[in-house]
Amino acid sequence: MSATADHAETDTENQAARRLGFTGGQVVQEIGWDDDVDEELRSEIEAVTGGELYDEDYEDVVDAVLLWYRGDDGDLVDVLVDALGALADGGHIWLMTPKAGRDGHVEPSEIGEAAPTAGLSQTSSVSAGRDWAGTRLVAPKAARVGKR
Repeated sequence: MSATADHAETDTENQAARRLGFTGGQVVQEIGWDDDVDEELRSEIEAVTGGELYDEDYEDVVDAVLLWYRGDDGDLVDVLVDALGALADGGHIWLMTPKAGRDGHVEPSEIGEAAPTAGLSQTSSVSAGRDWAGTRLVAPKAARVGKR
């Protein structure tokens, strides 16, 4: 295989994780894992970041949180506030929810109401796999200033 072909193959690998903005060296905490999560996406994130996904017991600062949430997982505001606990300034949360028609689907309006209550702003939404939709959430800059 030529170096050019090898490079092209690398560019298409881990495409979903790269589309979500994950980069090498990031520390990512995963919350809400269960046997229904998208294992391919998880593997891609680990490959791109070069590290494992840390579980909810991880006690250090993280660059991003991968939060799997289903409609029956408790109060969304509480879950989001808990996810903020270890998040570094400038970090973000990818809230993964089942797509419409799947068990545990969460209406976008529920996310739209819960995010600001938890002190977060929604920046984008994407299809994150066959069964999951992703919503990127960040703490507003004004809120982060006081956090330092």
